[in-house]
Amino acid sequence: MFYRTCLQAAAALASISLLAGCGLFSDEDADREQKISVGTTSEPSTLDPAAAWDGSWELYRNVFQTLVSFPTGSTVPQSDAAECRFADTANKVFECELREGLTFTNGDKLDATAVKHSIDRIRTIAVQGGPKGLLGSLDKVETTGDRIVTFRLKTADATFPFILATPAMSIVPPSEYPADKLREDGKLTGSGPYALASYEKGERAELTRFAKYKGFAKIKNDAVTIRYFQDSALMMTALKKQEIDAINRGLTAEQVVELQEKKPENDHLQLVETVGADIRYLVFNPSDPGAGKLAVRRAIAQIVDRGALVEKVYKGTAEPLYSMVPKGIAGHTTEFFDRYGEPDVKKAEEILEDAGITEPVSLSFWYTTDRYGSATAPEFAELKRQLEATGLFKISIQGKPWAEFQKGYQAGQYPVFGRGWFPDFPDPDNFIAPFVGPNNVLGTPYEAPEISEQLVQSRRESDRGAVTKQFEKAQEILVDDVRLLPLWQGKLYVAASEEIGGGERSLDPQTVMQVWELYRKASW
Repeated sequence: MFYRTCLQAAAALASISLLAGCGLFSDEDADREQKISVGTTSEPSTLDPAAAWDGSWELYRNVFQTLVSFPTGSTVPQSDAAECRFADTANKVFECELREGLTFTNGDKLDATAVKHSIDRIRTIAVQGGPKGLLGSLDKVETTGDRIVTFRLKTADATFPFILATPAMSIVPPSEYPADKLREDGKLTGSGPYALASYEKGERAELTRFAKYKGFAKIKNDAVTIRYFQDSALMMTALKKQEIDAINRGLTAEQVVELQEKKPENDHLQLVETVGADIRYLVFNPSDPGAGKLAVRRAIAQIVDRGALVEKVYKGTAEPLYSMVPKGIAGHTTEFFDRYGEPDVKKAEEILEDAGITEPVSLSFWYTTDRYGSATAPEFAELKRQLEATGLFKISIQGKPWAEFQKGYQAGQYPVFGRGWFPDFPDPDNFIAPFVGPNNVLGTPYEAPEISEQLVQSRRESDRGAVTKQFEKAQEILVDDVRLLPLWQGKLYVAASEEIGGGERSLDPQTVMQVWELYRKASW
């Protein structure tokens, strides 16, 4: 009942905002003026939500709907395509009632059957490293009439509404998305604030306002072009030349510092900073002869100097991270610092010698060249420098574009690789659960029964602020195993032309850009 009340209150607030925020176009060129262009380095890996558990969500959030969502400023899921609640006290039956009159951009009706189809196909297709891993607690989906959808869970799971709010659970029309395979025609059909008018892989996505959209978003522009860049410098140049209006992801630390300094040549630009929950970390492959050795992983944990990494590469735009759960999220600890302290070469040498390792350990470190911005290569160069300076390691580093990189780590080809994590939802569960279990998002199975038990216990608790003990215990185990090594936690920045408004509201609690919040100040 409390969850339902929250949704009703949020709907009331949304109505007030809708009335208060309306404006009139200033002239006959309003239609032209309300087209926005956004640059990003976060290109979709696929257009089918059943396959993506990555930055593809940046596009999905704007063209698809989910049953519930995270409007800017919310910390719990709110109504989007439906009003939802737990129908029992055990957190095992979750019921949603769809809005009336929902349609997809192709004219098909969005009904309970479409919702069931959308969720079921994720589990049926079961893409490796895909969003099936989010649905581990789901038993079955049932429908009643056209508008009622009931999710029956195997176990209590208070995080289930948060999962349904992720873009992975986007609702798709059954007529265009097969039940047992991915859509492969390079097109996309949703019911969100925008329709995808056209898409050029690696180049751009053209979005146009969907007139029949019914959801929580108040759309402040008529069309958006999302341009995909592999190079942050080219993207910044495009912003300065007013070829794009805003930048979402991919700013380098140097670019952020440059904009913060407010040089005369950048007077026409603005920088919006928000608290970030995105993290970077290393993943160790337990099947690799080197990285599979616990002593090797612990020695690396003893050597890595996060402070130097952040200072040299990220110049104050990030901060050292000593647990997988970042600051600002319940359950955050500094367990890695508590265990290892400051970087210490002698201690690392002792760890290796105690394991009978007396020769330098050769390892290859892998990273993606086009996912997290141009600073990724310097970051790995710094990690190589730190480790090789000890004389204990010989490190080679190699980068690949995201599509190839993803296939490689999912196939277990990399001894050590770097990943970034932008939260699916703002809960500590989302910084632990995705990385453990046989079908985790990393493609490297991590059987951790003790961690799984802590997750089970925490999901029985509706008050997500009361699960600290479980996640502290889970992080102790992660530090013991060192299968994952957290490096840093970032801040989020949106750079834009001074004439663009809405940047401060454009990032939701999942750090996904809501492009409908952007507008031209002169005409709104």
